[in-house]
Amino acid sequence: MDAGIPRHGTGAGGGRHHAEVVLGLAPLVERDLAILPPPDRAWQPSDYLPDLAAGGWQDELAAFRERARALPDDLLVVLVGDMVTEEALPSYSMALNQLVQDAEGTSDAPWARWLRGWTAEENRHGDLLNAYLRLTGRVNMRAVERTVQSLIASGFNPGTDGDPYGLLVYTAFQERATRISHGNVGRLAEQAGDPNLARICRMIAADEARHERFYTRMMAEVLTTDPGGGILAFAAMLDRQIVMPGRTMDDGLEPPAFDRFAAAAQRTGVYTAPDYVSILDHLVATWRIAERVVMGEAARAQDRICREADRYRRLARRVAAAAERQPRRPFAWIDGRDA
Repeated sequence: MDAGIPRHGTGAGGGRHHAEVVLGLAPLVERDLAILPPPDRAWQPSDYLPDLAAGGWQDELAAFRERARALPDDLLVVLVGDMVTEEALPSYSMALNQLVQDAEGTSDAPWARWLRGWTAEENRHGDLLNAYLRLTGRVNMRAVERTVQSLIASGFNPGTDGDPYGLLVYTAFQERATRISHGNVGRLAEQAGDPNLARICRMIAADEARHERFYTRMMAEVLTTDPGGGILAFAAMLDRQIVMPGRTMDDGLEPPAFDRFAAAAQRTGVYTAPDYVSILDHLVATWRIAERVVMGEAARAQDRICREADRYRRLARRVAAAAERQPRRPFAWIDGRDA
């Protein structure tokens, strides 16, 4: 969710050297493949849904739907937006193949195996949220499906200019953002009286947390190997702003759907402008940006990064106030009702 903080400036892409550094992390990637459990030990969507093949499934489904009736429209809209974003996984996998450089799709190289394993885990998220929403009967699934197809067909540009360092920055940021979003939806679902959705969101958030740790560690290694290049890439991504992956979603009503979705997320407290700032603070501290010894343009970028959070903090307060003043808008996902 775009916190509504404006972009500024531009940044340069990486190049062959950046690709070589990232591919050189293969031994560390090989080690971290262990964080992806094999399918026979991983959770599956059916673990969290009514078993329609079991005896008495009607009663189980009725109880499931009754709990979902407690969810308010604005939380449903945010949940749909999160699900749509998860369902656009093919676009993200294609973008991350810039890191992997797996031309055939079956490479045994560590980065290629990571990407396939990560994709397989992420694929469950959209599947589970889609099935949950369908079984609740609370949303217009045809409108949701149209949004998913439209988002995938429109493509995805993470704004990295093809720089593999930028892709690591982007993915570390986004994995943390999605963890926060799913975690907050789960918290609000629990408060509203739907423990089923709360459990689902907690499980998805736990996956995102593991993925976040991986990408954050890989970028930390980049900064150790090439501190100047890593800091310039981080600064370039902040200059462009970390664009949220569902930015081009369309529900068939007044455009842009993403802005309406982001406003609903801000009002409900699922993902807010202060969350954007908290992620920036976390990455600056975790990657020890202020401690890196760099010179010239990288030193100027380092200083700018370390001052960015305060600038964003001031903007975040204005964004939050503006979101509160915005009127609620209609969504096709809930049959044109306002949220």
